[in-house]
Amino acid sequence: MVSSTRLPEAAHVPAYVISEVEVRDQAMMEAYRALAAQTIAQYGGRYLARGGAADVVEGGPPPKTIIIVEFPTMARAREWYASVEYAEALKLRQTALERRLMFVEGIAPGAQLP
Repeated sequence: MVSSTRLPEAAHVPAYVISEVEVRDQAMMEAYRALAAQTIAQYGGRYLARGGAADVVEGGPPPKTIIIVEFPTMARAREWYASVEYAEALKLRQTALERRLMFVEGIAPGAQLP
């Protein structure tokens, strides 16, 4: 298993919420998407990718729909996910889609990598 090095929150490191989605109910998905988008914006997030074409160049199987959202910090991403506002969207998600969701720390702006 590969270990990860955590960067301090004080560094204002962006965080990415990455979701691999398989739609089960298109109408419920649209309702979920509308609520989720409102809450993402409310917590300072922005979409970087939202269901565009994905080309697998290594590994497999091919991904389903991929969504990537950037938040200013990991703390803000976690606040969004645990929020009362997003809880309403999560109720719809249970019926709308199956997904794998992960939070990934980014790299501080201007950071020098080894």
